[in-house]
Amino acid sequence: MDTEHTAPGSEALDAYSRIVTGVAERLLPSVAALTIRSPRGGAGSAVTFTDDGFLLTNAHVVAGARGGSAAFADGSETPFDVVGADPLSDLAVVRVHRPGAPAAPLGDADGLRIGQLVVAVGNPMGLAGSVTAGVVSGLGRSLPARDGRRIRIIDDVIQTDAALNPGNSGGALADSTGTVVGINTAVAGYGLGLAVPVNTTTRTIIGELTSAGRVRRAWLGVAGLPVPLPPALATRLGQKLGLRVVEVVPGSPAGTAGIYLGDVLITAGGRPLQAVQSLQRLMLGPAIDRDLPMTLLRRNALVDVVTRPTELT
Repeated sequence: MDTEHTAPGSEALDAYSRIVTGVAERLLPSVAALTIRSPRGGAGSAVTFTDDGFLLTNAHVVAGARGGSAAFADGSETPFDVVGADPLSDLAVVRVHRPGAPAAPLGDADGLRIGQLVVAVGNPMGLAGSVTAGVVSGLGRSLPARDGRRIRIIDDVIQTDAALNPGNSGGALADSTGTVVGINTAVAGYGLGLAVPVNTTTRTIIGELTSAGRVRRAWLGVAGLPVPLPPALATRLGQKLGLRVVEVVPGSPAGTAGIYLGDVLITAGGRPLQAVQSLQRLMLGPAIDRDLPMTLLRRNALVDVVTRPTELT
């Protein structure tokens, strides 16, 4: 009788273990322990994502540094240089002097579901090659990031209960197939970890860091707050919220296009604007000096304008 009761549990544990060990075997060779060369020193993790030695980590891990050393699971160690860092997304790209680690596959966090199994691979507390597992505890979390006087909200942050400790930052958060869906970025509290998602937006950032060493951002010169749309319009558009304009910088692209205080921004580039992050997500390098059509609500009438974002300096 006892065997009958324990066997299903054992089978479930075996299946769980097979998934976690499979992810570990796939990703451990790709994850490095970073030792930072800077006045403040420091350590963290990084994930190899190209075959020619580019690694992805957190901006705060390499803040103020030009390089350091990277140690891999096979015992090899090599210097690395910081290619570029973007504090406003907390992502950075470094490149090792002697490539050799296999590239980890990058996925799309937009397909994650709450309760889904995830595995964290990193180097917490100086313990190289550590693996922990848990589930996606929450999606769409927000994490404030600062670059000098500029503050931006990193949106769609992944919350997980996989154990994360100092040193895990910059390491991989992977799904059950061993595909990297996030870069572990912070320990928010006991039993609570956060990761910057790998998705279309962050892939653009990673691409710009790799090719140019920095992220160019677009600027409209407008600030807004979410407000409910009139019920009839919300039903017609299938959109509940818009962004009420609370500030327009004189002479800015928004001001030049004819956007005024009190307007409610509804779409930009055909995409709904239901949160501040929705607009932030569009303000990356590809939007600079390109026409961005917008639809807004003004005195109960829909108005179309064309803006042309400039580069944020």
